[in-house]
Amino acid sequence: MVSPDEPPSLAPGTGAVLDPVLDLSATPPTEARNAATNGIDLLPTPAILGLLHAEDQSVPAAVRPVLGVLATIVDEGADRVRRGGRVHYFGAGSSGRIAALDAAELVPTFGLTPGVVVAHLAGGEGAMFRAVEGAEDNEQAGAADAGSVTADDLVIGLSASGRTPYVVGAVEYARARGAKTAAVTCNLSTPLSDVADTTIVAEVGPEVLSGSTRMKSASAQKMILNMITTGAMTRLGYVYDNLMVNVHMKNAKLVERGIRVLMTVCEIDRDTAIRTIKSAGKSIPIAVVMLKANVDKMEAVRRLSKSDGNVRLAIDDSRLEI
Repeated sequence: MVSPDEPPSLAPGTGAVLDPVLDLSATPPTEARNAATNGIDLLPTPAILGLLHAEDQSVPAAVRPVLGVLATIVDEGADRVRRGGRVHYFGAGSSGRIAALDAAELVPTFGLTPGVVVAHLAGGEGAMFRAVEGAEDNEQAGAADAGSVTADDLVIGLSASGRTPYVVGAVEYARARGAKTAAVTCNLSTPLSDVADTTIVAEVGPEVLSGSTRMKSASAQKMILNMITTGAMTRLGYVYDNLMVNVHMKNAKLVERGIRVLMTVCEIDRDTAIRTIKSAGKSIPIAVVMLKANVDKMEAVRRLSKSDGNVRLAIDDSRLEI
């Protein structure tokens, strides 16, 4: 750990840590050389792409063994959001950008309230578009960024190496505050695993380019976050069958999606769907409940409130607790 009075020393103008926060001398698998891609720079372009494609096939295989652990995180996240808590991501570099992308997409995709899933990126929002070298080495900054975390929240730290000080500091601090914590990494036995309650390890092995974890490791992390949030939104009732019934119609594409969803779920024609959406105040969940349960808008709103927005439960009011 680094004392608040003794931050890591940096070489002038370089951002390189001279006194590392963590010992990185041992080469983890994600930093090792990949024997299959030796001499890749000598190959013709089609062969280079063939190697890239072949290595990418290992990503789904690396994620499959952790599905059981992922299921516990999905249920934990859904439960915390249902009770008014939040989900926080912490990451640096590619990991942080993937986290930010996932958090941003949940609002238009599922109609999730902004701020329920929050991404914290080492170096701040500006690091999303421009690398802020050295920010990932600041463990204290990670802890500071976790200052808004409460015991009601789920915190997920993402780091391909499992050693990123910013992420380790954030997860350790969040856990001390009573939050449920999880680590998503691509290496076994890491400092991040040591400070998290649960660890998800997708062992993708050496990258095509040694240490370029924006490749297989990043793909694995993206796949894992897709599963966590899609699974959690499904558990929360924002999905009916395989349709996004909580869509908010804020642009032309989403208006059309909302109409199609209502037509499909309720087996009605387009004109009926449009009339119902208008009478429902342009709310697809309300419109679905109105038609499927054969109730008016006021009753549909009551049921959705009672079911915490779960459309299927709102339709079958008998399944709701009195």
